[in-house]
Amino acid sequence: MKMAVYYLTCANNREADKISKVLLEKRLIACAKKVPASSMFRWKGKIDNAKEIVLMLESVEENFDKINAEVKKLSSYETYILFSIPVSKTTKGVEDWLKKELK
Repeated sequence: MKMAVYYLTCANNREADKISKVLLEKRLIACAKKVPASSMFRWKGKIDNAKEIVLMLESVEENFDKINAEVKKLSSYETYILFSIPVSKTTKGVEDWLKKELK
């Protein structure tokens, strides 16, 4: 079991809450943190911007495919941003917490 933090952009608070709740209920994540973001990006040949919510999801690397499958069902984005950041070190307490909450 290797800890990972997942980064996911959502269209708004409602969507972020819905995705977080489903992932928590299915025990795919142990925690979701919401951060408001003002994004600038290239999309379909143009520069655009949007207000978004970034979710930082605490989980394990092994859950990527299952998390991605749920996000695919729930995200309103045509192309959503989801990536996993491996955690190289953490405290014993965090490891124990993840094992307990993700069973």
